[in-house]
Amino acid sequence: MSGLKGRVDELAAIMDEFGLEKAKWKTSDGTVELATQVDRPGVGAIAVASAAADTPTATAVRSKPKPSAPAAPSGIPVTSPMAGIYYSSSSPGAPAFAKEGDVVQAGQVVGLIEAMKVFNEITAPTSGTVTKVAVENAQLVQPGDPLIYIG
Repeated sequence: MSGLKGRVDELAAIMDEFGLEKAKWKTSDGTVELATQVDRPGVGAIAVASAAADTPTATAVRSKPKPSAPAAPSGIPVTSPMAGIYYSSSSPGAPAFAKEGDVVQAGQVVGLIEAMKVFNEITAPTSGTVTKVAVENAQLVQPGDPLIYIG
């Protein structure tokens, strides 16, 4: 049974590492299946069951607390028009173009995206207050990713 426990522990560690909800491990000795249930409150214990002695099967159910949905940012999102690297300032050490709480005007530069060694200015589509900066400096962004929110 200790070999079976070792398999369950190893499979559980793999699930945690890769954020998997289900995993199954088949060998000539038997099968180990694990599933994570998110709908139960609290963290539960691992239950192990074995079928016939010649083909051991382990089933484990681990429950995790249901994640609470983060509050949606308020305001109009300023999205990335292209894939590239987002920069919040013109150079390292320079102040950010726009920080949370800053008042910006329509057309004001709020960030840069470097794509193919070209720096593209990202401007505010409207005037207002920056309610949230959604990306970190030097973060890779894709088209449509929200960069900041203006309320």
